[in-house]
Amino acid sequence: MSASNRFQRLRAADVSDWLARHPRALILDARDEGAHGRGHLNGAFRLDGRHHERLLMREAQDRAVFIYCYHGNASQTYADMFIDFGFENVADLIGGWEAWQALNQAAPASAAGLSDELLSWLLAHGFEGVDAVGAHGNTPLMEAAWRGEIGIVQALLAAGARRDAINGDGNNALWLGCVSNQPELVVLLAQAGVPIDHVNATGATSLMYAASSSKPAIVRVLLALGANPLIQTQDDFTALDMAADLECLQLLRAATKVATKAAA
Repeated sequence: MSASNRFQRLRAADVSDWLARHPRALILDARDEGAHGRGHLNGAFRLDGRHHERLLMREAQDRAVFIYCYHGNASQTYADMFIDFGFENVADLIGGWEAWQALNQAAPASAAGLSDELLSWLLAHGFEGVDAVGAHGNTPLMEAAWRGEIGIVQALLAAGARRDAINGDGNNALWLGCVSNQPELVVLLAQAGVPIDHVNATGATSLMYAASSSKPAIVRVLLALGANPLIQTQDDFTALDMAADLECLQLLRAATKVATKAAA
């Protein structure tokens, strides 16, 4: 907690777990537009002096809020502001984006540095390294995500596994994580940098898969992370067109309405 015990201060290593526990969190980037454009957390909105009042007045006060800046200074000021306006669950990032980058750009571990558990898992599934390519073009990260093995996914990410790899169908690890139907795993992968709006060989996204597979919990978390509901397949279908149950339909109808208005 902060010195005044008003909001929570998170280390970079704790951010993914916190976001997994708060999949609907409002993620705010207090850096300038250029820095935001060069890289940001999935689902993050730009926060500056021109529109922060609108956010304070518009958002529900029971919605969790996570704020980061360059070095962890301005984020504290904004966090205090949200607390003053009655928000109940606010956190910021100690060390800011710099700390997040340092954590996620650490040199990949060598095979000799991998844990016995991870080495055994790789061997058991026929992989020779963290970025080896197996059946159907799947990497270890894809395999672990598909199996819903969060601990192995975390270990692979820490070992520097590629976030941008795709398999023979053109799907990435996030798509396969959606198959496991574990929202916390989806958050972990997205916040680690696995592209959330990646399209496969047919132009389909992870959001479309979740909608067509009646996975409302996954649809909800993908939308909260900033997934684009307006993307169309090669046949001009959107995730809304593919919704296979009522809850997915309602979630996507609302999200599509907001996204369409914002794009106008």
